[in-house]
Amino acid sequence: MVEDNTDLRQAVKVYKALGEPTRLKIAMLLSAQSTLCCSDIGSKLESVAGSTLSHHLKQLTESGLLELRKDGTYIYYSVNREIAKKYAPYLLE
Repeated sequence: MVEDNTDLRQAVKVYKALGEPTRLKIAMLLSAQSTLCCSDIGSKLESVAGSTLSHHLKQLTESGLLELRKDGTYIYYSVNREIAKKYAPYLLE
């Protein structure tokens, strides 16, 4: 039963993160583009301020849906395909 509770908590985090339209757009963008840095994501979304974008990326990363990789001063984000496949398979279509 503990494993089921863990899965349930993970599902809630993912769905809560994707419940906000901007975060859903970010997840869909990353699922199509593979890997992007924060500035590239911001330029593709256009209407999102940097601090707001940072908040959205943090929420998606904490939910487990996004993975990050640091390279110098840049942070690159990508969709965690395993989590997406389990909780949001439509992102991988």
